[in-house]
Amino acid sequence: MRIGMRIGVVFPQTELGGDPGAVRAYGERVEELGFAHVLAYDHVVGADPAVHQGWSGPYDIDTTFHEPLVMFGFLAAVTTRLELVTGVIILPQRQTVLVAKQAAEVDMLSGGRLRFGIGVGWNAVEYEALGEQFTNRGRRSEEQLELLRLLWTQRSVTFEGRYHRVTGAGIAPLPVQRPIPLWIGAAAPRGYARAGRLADGWFPMMQPGPALAEANSVVDAAAREAGRDPSQIGMEGRVNWQRDLDRAVADIAEWAASGATHVSVNTMRAGLRTVDDHLAVLESVAVGAGLS
Repeated sequence: MRIGMRIGVVFPQTELGGDPGAVRAYGERVEELGFAHVLAYDHVVGADPAVHQGWSGPYDIDTTFHEPLVMFGFLAAVTTRLELVTGVIILPQRQTVLVAKQAAEVDMLSGGRLRFGIGVGWNAVEYEALGEQFTNRGRRSEEQLELLRLLWTQRSVTFEGRYHRVTGAGIAPLPVQRPIPLWIGAAAPRGYARAGRLADGWFPMMQPGPALAEANSVVDAAAREAGRDPSQIGMEGRVNWQRDLDRAVADIAEWAASGATHVSVNTMRAGLRTVDDHLAVLESVAVGAGLS
């Protein structure tokens, strides 16, 4: 099967622990297999269920997460063409100017291979720990996107917003991509509209079907209202490995038929214990999808 959509992988954050050798082996091998990109989830701290009674989040204090931008600095040195994708950085819990600097550095070190996906997150515990407000995160993220693009494209920035003030300041060196592509993870109509108005692409939090079609219509309508061409907004789907190669290949094709420009294969939570187990599955997917 050969399709025009770009096929990548989800780095199995929660299952490879803190072994830097696993990060290197994973990055080098998925590039060899022909995958276009590696996408990394983001969480800075986890909540302790013993303290937060009734905790029901999918991750907690014992769940391992490499910090994506630091990890991508490492992967930039051990790969040559693999696109590095945050999927997604929880932007409103971070300082915008510092994020701009870190992302520009990764883009520069990788030769322009960063795609910066952002989202507003769901974990109030994390916001508290990082000293940021949880309740206004959506509004702040819109202003953050504007400021990021200015910092990535201008030598000197003066900006006065509701949440940010920058006076005659800039980052150097600037990134290779000016600006770095900004994608948005969205799971509600307000997020879909934000993606249509502001983003270069978006990450749906659902599978192909009526719900995706409805969400896509919101993205497209918001884009047109903002004077943008909806066909220029990318969409990245996700295929969860279910121990069935034919099913995975069919799911990839279904995303292509639904208009996705990118898709990532996720092998987390599939009972795979080691980096070699994950890579063996991805090798079979690469063959089945015609990548190698």
